[in-house]
Amino acid sequence: MDRRSPPTPFSLRPPTRRNLRWVSGLVLMAYVTAHLLNHALGIHSFAAAETVLRGVQKFWHSGVGTALLYGAAATHLALAVLALWERRTLRMPPLEAVRVLLGFALPLLLATHLTAMRGAYLAYGIEGSYVRVVWGLWDWQGAAAQLGMMLAAWAHGCLGLHFALRVQPAYRRFSHLLLAVAVVLPLAAAMGFVSMGREFQWTGVPPVVLPTAEQGQSLAAAENYIKWGYGLALLALLAARWGRNGFARLSRQPSVTLRYPGRAVQVPRGWSVLEASRSHGIDHVSICGGRARCSTCRVRVAGPAEHIGQPGRDEQRTLERVRAPSDVRLACQLRPRGDIEVTPLFAPRPNEGRPAPVGHFGREHDVAILFVDLRRWSGLSERQWPFDLAYVLDRYFATVGGAVRESGGVPNQFIGDSVMAIFGLECDLPTACRQALQATALIAERMDAWSEGFEAQFGQRLEFGMGLHAGRAAVGEVGYLETTTFTAIGEVVNTASRLQDHSKTAASRLVVSLFAAQQAGIAHTMGDAQTLAVRGRSEPLQVLYPQPANPAAHSLA
Repeated sequence: MDRRSPPTPFSLRPPTRRNLRWVSGLVLMAYVTAHLLNHALGIHSFAAAETVLRGVQKFWHSGVGTALLYGAAATHLALAVLALWERRTLRMPPLEAVRVLLGFALPLLLATHLTAMRGAYLAYGIEGSYVRVVWGLWDWQGAAAQLGMMLAAWAHGCLGLHFALRVQPAYRRFSHLLLAVAVVLPLAAAMGFVSMGREFQWTGVPPVVLPTAEQGQSLAAAENYIKWGYGLALLALLAARWGRNGFARLSRQPSVTLRYPGRAVQVPRGWSVLEASRSHGIDHVSICGGRARCSTCRVRVAGPAEHIGQPGRDEQRTLERVRAPSDVRLACQLRPRGDIEVTPLFAPRPNEGRPAPVGHFGREHDVAILFVDLRRWSGLSERQWPFDLAYVLDRYFATVGGAVRESGGVPNQFIGDSVMAIFGLECDLPTACRQALQATALIAERMDAWSEGFEAQFGQRLEFGMGLHAGRAAVGEVGYLETTTFTAIGEVVNTASRLQDHSKTAASRLVVSLFAAQQAGIAHTMGDAQTLAVRGRSEPLQVLYPQPANPAAHSLA
């Protein structure tokens, strides 16, 4: 039975936590961006910056603008507090920790600006002005505080967007441009601040309405109340977390056992699988920071249904997007109620070590060359996220590479969705051809076994093609400086690649040159040879179209 609940009409669904975080964050980021752009206008002149500021203030001081800005701020802070409370461990990647620390520090940094500008407007009707901001902070201490506040808000927003979008192809394509904007905009804002201060020094300070001494004292008192209130509330939250976790340890509350491949750990009930992995030093990928967005922390789960529970809406939507089977959950959202088995699908695999380098570098050698290509990759790329594609490629390369090595070959190139393998580096050519044909049988068998669940998860069949040829090639290291790779070069390589391309239109997954089959000693079992004009080759080539999993191929083991 599918563990997911039936879909609910969109109009009846309240916004999810992820949507609230995303929308509120975008509102705040838009406010900060507009603020920095307004500051940057000071490079041109104080008058230009002040004119734009007046127009912007009309919107943010309106009822709609006020509700939007402060509603977004309250929502974002409330969600951050809730996320911090739900965390059972504060272990996280350094960049994620910086984002969290900046987010919780912002109210303390903004308290002065908030009371001096918005507080003065609400309490005494005093409009914010660049004269008050720039000239009032025209010393090293004030300028540093202002610029530090801007940088903290900007960096927190940029990191949040980076975590949310870095798996998107469009974001990755323009990431360098976006990084340049992220660096240049706060620098331009700082230059605008300095330019307006210099302008005031040269031309004099324009007249402006300032709070009276009594009003200034009231605003300063409000600032202190905000800072102390927020600081004490944050300390209370951290103390409550520490007390909850300490009580759970001292009272020996029931724990759950998570059995990873080759290891079992115990954590208190209520921990997420991702928190358990991080707490016990288990490699576990999580690109979006544990917000049910990227799906890279997904795990295959086995255990009683009551121990696993049902996914929430954010998790369910992500699982449906990646076509995850029913036994896959997101580690950042799954909080087991009992003992279960988990297998991280994107966790870095243990370092199995590279095989010893093959010999006979830099000379000609008789070899068999096998090319394997994954079909319909472009269509799959359009529908899946990059890290989902990485999972497919990782398993595909492991399947093909394992079959090649078990048969005695060397999988030496992984380019896009193609694999090139060399046979015969340590044996004669007839043996190399038999090994290559054995590898095609193993590849077909294992790819067919994988395809049983592939179509259900990714929405298309798992198809592939292979080309095999044998002959003389130069083998050795090629590349530039330290970036080199071991490979084979020659007509045999080009022809094997063309045969793999031809398998797309042929009625067989495998196209083998008659010469390679004759060297293996089984050409007579593969039917009649056909003549094929191979692009880039002056003479036609005799080829065979065997089924790679036929008994003749298996008999080569």
